Amino acid sequence: MAVTDHAGVDVYADGEAVARAAAEFLTDRALEAIEERGTFRLALSGGSTPKRLYQILAGPDYRDRFPWTSVQLFFGDERFVPHDDERSNVHMARLAMLDEVPIPAANVHVPPFGDDAAAAAAAYQDELVRVYGSDELNARGALFDVVLLGLGENGHTASLFPRTSVLDVTDAWVSWCTPDDAPNDRLTLTYPAIDSSACVLFLVVGAGKHEVLGRVLDGDTSQPAARITSRGEILWFIDRAAAGDAS
Repeated sequence: MAVTDHAGVDVYADGEAVARAAAEFLTDRALEAIEERGTFRLALSGGSTPKRLYQILAGPDYRDRFPWTSVQLFFGDERFVPHDDERSNVHMARLAMLDEVPIPAANVHVPPFGDDAAAAAAAYQDELVRVYGSDELNARGALFDVVLLGLGENGHTASLFPRTSVLDVTDAWVSWCTPDDAPNDRLTLTYPAIDSSACVLFLVVGAGKHEVLGRVLDGDTSQPAARITSRGEILWFIDRAAAGDAS
């Protein structure tokens, strides 16, 4: 089955168009959630396409339109490095967006860094529980309104890497892993935490992602991203190159 034949897949001209479509989508979803419940919980992703998305949200078209003061931001994964390290997703998000928008500091929930990745994962889960208001997933509706995810050429998403034990974690919302094909220990949301979402939005850009994207969309569960589920919907915003459109 062709990539574009799958439900929930929207194809855009290029990475810039993907990022702009995602900015509009998130703004609409945030305004709807806040009107309904007074808050919008979003899990951010790392990577170059999300970085451009964040820059757009912090730019003139969205900075004053996006409801920053009622948004709770989390991170879907993070390298276990200090937050001022250039490899850090938190560092990237701060430079691209967070330092440029009027979001209260208390609304930005960053994974802790310290001496022990397991302890940091447990502490981040405690923060999620505090904001959510329950230690039982789905007890108060979805944990997240939207979870942003990318797709690695090895099939990983968030920091759910192939051949790591984190893929089998079902009793925690946040865990950690040490990939054998990427640097740094990683903190990550687990499958159950991602599943507790009203929407999972994958952003996939570039011809290098075409082959793995096809495997994931066809349900090849050897690819960690193919095992993502959601209580709500899973959407894919991809560019023509990732779709295999050479025109």
